[in-house]
Amino acid sequence: MRWSVLDAPLDSSGRGRGEHRAPAALRSAGLLGRLGVADAGAVDALITDPVRDPETGVIGVDQLRRAARAIAVRVTTLVGTGRHPLVLGGDCAILPGILQGLPASFDLWFLDAHLDFEDGRTSPTGEAADMDLSIVTDHGPAGVLDREGPLVDPDQVHVLGHRPLDRAVDGREASRLDPAVHLVPATRLRGTDAAEQGRDLAVGTTPAWLHLDLDVLDPLVLPAVSYPEPDGLDWADLIALARPLVRSGRLIGMSVTDFNADEDPDGRHAERVGQALAELLAD
Repeated sequence: MRWSVLDAPLDSSGRGRGEHRAPAALRSAGLLGRLGVADAGAVDALITDPVRDPETGVIGVDQLRRAARAIAVRVTTLVGTGRHPLVLGGDCAILPGILQGLPASFDLWFLDAHLDFEDGRTSPTGEAADMDLSIVTDHGPAGVLDREGPLVDPDQVHVLGHRPLDRAVDGREASRLDPAVHLVPATRLRGTDAAEQGRDLAVGTTPAWLHLDLDVLDPLVLPAVSYPEPDGLDWADLIALARPLVRSGRLIGMSVTDFNADEDPDGRHAERVGQALAELLAD
């Protein structure tokens, strides 16, 4: 596969958290050399406005819309020239821009500790990273994107690795979730179950995008994320699950989000992320 790394340093809090330094941190840890891939540079995706828009309930909504346009253009160009984008976030708010740049029909493999199905009213933060999955399935606040309607069919979305929905916030989010979305919680993705799930998902011919929010991992193995959740996957589970997806022949590209460089002062966690990506993307 002809991979190209594209930086999208979007932090949807608008406050300059460590996610917007993640692409640079991963590059400094030798990611491109480790992967042996092309360098597609960076897209202007910064959000510097921390104000929550009263109409949509989204922080920095004008800048978010601009960033989505810019990401979509770059993804469309890369895919159109036969490249497979590896988009380094930033946080999960890069996803709407990515999906705007993809072909009309595809599966979304969404690895995340959270459902990301809030909207501008229910989100406690106003960060678009709370609601990226609701936005792309047309359940988010209106007016965030340039186009109307879903970017991906909810029945083609597979949420993998979320935590049990036994807390008040998770219960509320789950109540909004489109019932067509397929859910495989972290409890079903450990040990041999991870590999089995990966093989089952890899079957088929529909093109697919793999979205990896690194908080799908347990904070004991990767604490350098903004919203850690206990009882997550370990590195072996992640590799066992994702390797069949990468090697399925269906993959258009991949996004990696929520690495918080501020929580990694010595760079060892960036190094470990790079090792995992090299293992996943190796021929």
